[in-house]
Amino acid sequence: MLTKRQNLMEVMKGGNPDRFVNQYEFLEIVLEVPLGVQFNYGQTWKDHWGITWRWPEGHLGMFPVHDAEHTVLKDICEWKKYVKVPEISTSDEAWAAAIEHANSVDRTQQYVAPFYAPGLFEMTHHLMGVENALMALYEEPEAMHELIDALTQRELEFAKVVVDKIHPDAIFHHDDWGSQISSFISPEMFKEFFLPSYKKIYGFYKANGVELVVHHSDSYAANLVPFMIEMGVDIWQGVMNTNKIPELIKEYGDKITFMGGLHSGLIDFPAWTPENCAKYVEEACRTNGTKHFIPCLTSGLPMDSFPGVYDCVTKEIDRMSKEMF
Repeated sequence: MLTKRQNLMEVMKGGNPDRFVNQYEFLEIVLEVPLGVQFNYGQTWKDHWGITWRWPEGHLGMFPVHDAEHTVLKDICEWKKYVKVPEISTSDEAWAAAIEHANSVDRTQQYVAPFYAPGLFEMTHHLMGVENALMALYEEPEAMHELIDALTQRELEFAKVVVDKIHPDAIFHHDDWGSQISSFISPEMFKEFFLPSYKKIYGFYKANGVELVVHHSDSYAANLVPFMIEMGVDIWQGVMNTNKIPELIKEYGDKITFMGGLHSGLIDFPAWTPENCAKYVEEACRTNGTKHFIPCLTSGLPMDSFPGVYDCVTKEIDRMSKEMF
């Protein structure tokens, strides 16, 4: 029986895996890295960028508050006035939990993967709101380039600390680039504003011992796959069926692996059932096949919104491995 890492490599290269890679089993995600990201259900709080967050009770997630009082970046042309880049924690105390977690991992089985969020595009709209961020790309491209460059530099500085502290062999990086049916910006605009930065960031990781770049975007982004490949993404996690996964595998499978196919919104909801999980898992596995594809809920961590869903999906993927291998 292949190890988890060996089996992943067979899937990625289109070789001879002996089972499906089961969701996130190959990654040990280190959430303890001191990013400053908080998950405070039912609360309102301010993060280290000055962004005010709200996670109302009964809702599935949190989002920044962008009214006149709370929006951080009120004028993109004066971004240096409004955006205060937070210092990066480097103390042994701040990194102790992350180091302990990383050191506990059997790296013959799993990749040590620090968690990074939000990504560059998300940071722009967290600071100023989605509409303002998108409009600024058109109306004030020079200022947006400057802001994105500053965010990129800050992320590169964080990457240097991550590499030094926990010596990761993977990175699990978030940045949602689209809705369920379209990317938020055109490929041409993505190429101009975000591709150069991601080539720097993922290039740095690859040059410093990181073998595997896993990028999360639970969205439509089929039109951005060539750029994902160019920037060094090995696995696109969160790929929805609206991307026509079999077509992507046929065209790009020798260069990138697709992880998803199980739309969390159709599976992970209050009235979920094991039968519904089984239906969607079987459909995804049979439709997308055993090479260059990892069946996984599209949500961006190995967890569920409603207790029992993730474990049920895992069980059903194991069942399909028995049937298809």
